Amino acid sequence: MKILTSDAAEMLQSADDILILTHQSPDGDTLGSGFAICRALRRLGKRAQVVCSDQIPHKYAYLWEGLDSQQFIPKFILAVDVADPKLLGNKLSVYADKVDLCIDHHGSNTQYAKHLLLEECAATCEMIYGVIGAMGVELDRAMAEDLYTGISTDTGCFRYSNTTVRTHLIAAKLLGLGIDAYAINRAMFEIKSPSFFALRKLALDSMETYFDGHCALIYITYQNMQSTSAQQEDLDGLTAIPRQMEGVDIGVILKEKEPGAWKISVRTGEPYNASALCSKLGGGGHARAAGCALTGTAQQVRDQMLPVLAEALGVSL
Repeated sequence: MKILTSDAAEMLQSADDILILTHQSPDGDTLGSGFAICRALRRLGKRAQVVCSDQIPHKYAYLWEGLDSQQFIPKFILAVDVADPKLLGNKLSVYADKVDLCIDHHGSNTQYAKHLLLEECAATCEMIYGVIGAMGVELDRAMAEDLYTGISTDTGCFRYSNTTVRTHLIAAKLLGLGIDAYAINRAMFEIKSPSFFALRKLALDSMETYFDGHCALIYITYQNMQSTSAQQEDLDGLTAIPRQMEGVDIGVILKEKEPGAWKISVRTGEPYNASALCSKLGGGGHARAAGCALTGTAQQVRDQMLPVLAEALGVSL
């Protein structure tokens, strides 16, 4: 059942022992949302804990600074920035049909939770900002850093087309609380490990173009990850590469998380819809950024992708 911000705030104010679920392969928005609302709930005297199926990259460590671990039997399950229970990952799959409230900004949300707060906005952190305000909790610097991280990462440091007036107004209010936006953005977008550069070279070497250069694919194999000692966080800066080539309307990165198991990330320009494209392959997301999961060899996965890409572009395979 879809609800309003005021309803979500009331539910959380009435709840106790709240477990906050984030999605696998965590990014700044799911983590920023989770830790910001966790801080707000603890401010109200509640027990709350953020959990994730995957290891959280070290660069996000400041998001939970000062938050000690709490142990309790959950009485209320909250999912943030999780469009589909499949995205919870194996460790959290036990909660897939037990989510009391989902707060999310993905149009492809499967409405799996008992209650859903869904808005079309740049980041779930924008929504969490509103929920915290409706709960009557005054933002502090730590909450502001969490929220700013999610907004900045999901807008590509305010470069993507999902950035709105509301996005900038919220960011301005967060800046007013004394956060160091420069340090956050440098950590999120500029600082890269040596493994990242080794992986980037392999990614560029793998690039293939199709349909008169309107589509570009790059591959990151499991073997690439092993040979460069790369971590999942090293993949963050690679997703945008295919779309950076002049003339490319649809960019695809194929990432092999385990042998034969691929995570596909799609980025599109106007008028192509990445979410609609990925939905044909069992995935979803946003109009300009979406993903799905496929299995097989690199060639088999590519062969599954190409007919869908051709259809999206309106060309023959």
